[in-house]
Amino acid sequence: MVQPIKHTLSVLVEDEIGVLSRISGLFARRSFNIDSLAVGPTETGGVSRIIMVVLGDQRTVEQITKQLYKLINVLKIDDVTFTPSVERELLLLKINCHEDSRSSIMEIVNIFRAKVVDLAEKILIIEITGDPGKIAAFESIIKKFGVIETARTGKISLTRSSEVNSEFLKNLA
Repeated sequence: MVQPIKHTLSVLVEDEIGVLSRISGLFARRSFNIDSLAVGPTETGGVSRIIMVVLGDQRTVEQITKQLYKLINVLKIDDVTFTPSVERELLLLKINCHEDSRSSIMEIVNIFRAKVVDLAEKILIIEITGDPGKIAAFESIIKKFGVIETARTGKISLTRSSEVNSEFLKNLA
């Protein structure tokens, strides 16, 4: 049996009212779940890019793609899961920060190239941007200080024009 994996789909749509609603309705009717969703305008006026992460095998993703193409406002769909890409997420994290832990927190923030965007007497808000692995690593290390609240974007992605697969390069190091 084929194990489902997380697929990243890049969907170009006409920027019109109700497009996202129709897409999410399609997923709900078919009992597909969207793990992550990010929507924004593209370099072309009137066109938006939706990056969605869905769990499924290749057959399921092909079925999703066929269903999406039936929607009138969908222009193009690319499964970029195995394509060399630049992927990023943004995390805002509100944590407890007492005087005795402040220097440790700042050291972790600096190592991960994150930044403090708000400071109160006993609370920090930290912003970090990076690939999903970097975000997960940061969260696992910083949680010991007491996470109060988080807000995280969905994954965004663009394929690499150089076609260099940085995942492959990581294995060489």
